[in-house]
Amino acid sequence: MEDVLLPITIVGMLFIGLPWVIFHYVTQWKRSSSLSIEDENLLDELHDTARRLDDRLRSIERIIAADNPDFRPGLPDDREGDREREYRRADEPERIENWRRGGHR
Repeated sequence: MEDVLLPITIVGMLFIGLPWVIFHYVTQWKRSSSLSIEDENLLDELHDTARRLDDRLRSIERIIAADNPDFRPGLPDDREGDREREYRRADEPERIENWRRGGHR
């Protein structure tokens, strides 16, 4: 009896259990690879917020430029190893040199 039960168990595990486990995890992987409705809504909301903040920043730059003719909008400062973008004035190196020489503006 044991001689028949062991091969039936092994064959059952190979042809039923193993494919079931593989298909289960393939299904889970496909389900998790797509964005959910909540994720899409969050991305839309973040995009709208970023667009509004960009519009506000441009408005502030226009107001400052109208008040101060020497103002130029910031340029991205690309530093090695720094992933975040920092903004600075276009004439910042010149201003720093003037400050070091004692010619404060």
